[in-house]
Amino acid sequence: MDTNLALVLLLAPFLGFLINVFFGKSLGKSVSGFIGTGAVVVSFAVTLMFFLQINQNGKPIQISLFDWISINNFKIDFGFLLDQLSLLWLMFVTGIGSLIHLYSISYMHDDENMHKFFAYLNLFVFFMITLVMGSNLLVMFIGWEGVGLCSYLLIGFWYKNQDYNDAAKKAFIMNRIGDLGLLIGIFIIATLFSTLDFVSLKETILGGTNSANTYWIAFAALALFIGACGKSAQIPLYTWLPDAMAGPTPVSALIHAATMVTAGIFMITRLNFLFDLAPSIQHVIAIIGGATALLAATIGLVQNDIKKVLAYSTVSQLGLMFLALGLGAYEIAIFHVITHAFFKACLFLGSGSVIHALHGEQDMRKMGGLRKAMPVTFITMLISSLAISGVFPLSGFWSKDEILMTAFHHNLPLYIVGSIASIMTAFYMFRLMYLTFFKDFRGTEEQKHHLHESPALITFPLIVLAILATIGGLISLPGNSWLNQYLAPLFAEKAGEAHHLGTTEYTLMAIALIGAFIGIGWAYVKYIKQSQLPEEDAQISGFSKVLYNKYYVDEIYEAIFVKPINALSRFFRDYIETALSNFVFGFGKAATEMSYQGKKLQSGNVGFYLFAFVMGLCAMITYLFLAQ
Repeated sequence: MDTNLALVLLLAPFLGFLINVFFGKSLGKSVSGFIGTGAVVVSFAVTLMFFLQINQNGKPIQISLFDWISINNFKIDFGFLLDQLSLLWLMFVTGIGSLIHLYSISYMHDDENMHKFFAYLNLFVFFMITLVMGSNLLVMFIGWEGVGLCSYLLIGFWYKNQDYNDAAKKAFIMNRIGDLGLLIGIFIIATLFSTLDFVSLKETILGGTNSANTYWIAFAALALFIGACGKSAQIPLYTWLPDAMAGPTPVSALIHAATMVTAGIFMITRLNFLFDLAPSIQHVIAIIGGATALLAATIGLVQNDIKKVLAYSTVSQLGLMFLALGLGAYEIAIFHVITHAFFKACLFLGSGSVIHALHGEQDMRKMGGLRKAMPVTFITMLISSLAISGVFPLSGFWSKDEILMTAFHHNLPLYIVGSIASIMTAFYMFRLMYLTFFKDFRGTEEQKHHLHESPALITFPLIVLAILATIGGLISLPGNSWLNQYLAPLFAEKAGEAHHLGTTEYTLMAIALIGAFIGIGWAYVKYIKQSQLPEEDAQISGFSKVLYNKYYVDEIYEAIFVKPINALSRFFRDYIETALSNFVFGFGKAATEMSYQGKKLQSGNVGFYLFAFVMGLCAMITYLFLAQ
């Protein structure tokens, strides 16, 4: 029964993909949209059944479909593992995925390739479920590569725009760089432990086997972390994610809020027992996470594209999650993954609602005054902005506070970095809100005339996500954390402990809340009281220009990596390949020339043939005599 239900959970989106690929165009836009949405809703319903079952009895479900690879003592099954971690991830992957699919029915209705869009979305969810449900690293890797492929298809969905194609290729290539690290880590683990199964690995490692291989375990952890950096957009492999905003807004919400970018956090959390044996690598993870959070937050301060602001916000929040992972606070990282999925999906979908109303306009300098025309979009985005800023009592306050509290107790410099990044988050999120919804409208008269609230299929997901962003923090309150208790079987004894509040904790909470209000107030003074507007691109100068151009990291990568590789490829194409081609074709030309000369001997003259026969016979007789 469990096997059949697990297959329904996995294959329902794949069936939706097949139907939309082969029959979507003939079925029509609305039908293809509802088929795609229904497929993910089915997966969500099955996930909910498994979730309630696990929550009640606490027993993980292991499903082995068939023996996949068997070489000597190395054996891999193609199977699934449904435990606390995978089901928690599946809940928001399929749940938020269902809302985004529903949203897309209205948002993409005018696109001629709507059926193809839903096919790609369904395929993405299928691979994401495969990644999360896999019982071993190799099955997980199938899903890992699959979501990378689907992100390429979805980011470059509007392929007639070459910039969008470039963004898709950039995402694909940078993910491949990280994936090489992941593969190396998988090979090392397979060599060390002769298994890739998560349950067997945990039993082996916690049992103390191969304890002498600490060097190789640390190297494997570092390689796996490189894979996580690619998928979850951490320094130095983060530059693909802001460019990925080229895809339709539902893609941004699905891939870059709740699912694909959290795959790295999922993988590290799944292998927490391995990373616990490599404290030096954990320290690296924490430093990279803190640096990414601060770097992305500074860039987000001056961006004017509404989706770019949210993109750098995502990179920054992912950095905070990695900071928590590096400090060994896996359950806190998961808590922030969940709350972030709620408010960031709402913000992305809300930005899509604004872009929909303004017929594609994404520059916040050409917005303003939308709160009266779009009240539902405004209120839901306001709630989510307060949540991501860490304002009490919304969900982001609790998860961010847990991360900063953990950093304070373990590493004071990282606490300071995280706090500064959080203050900047509050500033740039309310900069977005004030520029978009307050003061007078700065767009064209035609846009102003057509301003309206988005349809119900767009606003309903916004309302649901705003509610979740409001109450989501209740799953892990200090001193009474359902989430920690639920996840406790996954971690060592030190994890899952209750976080009791004392004077220090209350003080840190107050500091975090004051920091959020400083950021909000800073934005209010600048953009409401002083009525400032961001400068035009040509007028930006000083350090703001450095931030606006994202520290010129893309240009640096272009100079150090892209241009030399292109020059090397041109050298091989123009010289090495030409020389090799001439060498190879030279044999053909020589054979052709010899045959051309040789065919002149075939003149048809019988006398010449008799002469050649006699000469050949004489040569043979002479050789036989000389050989004696």
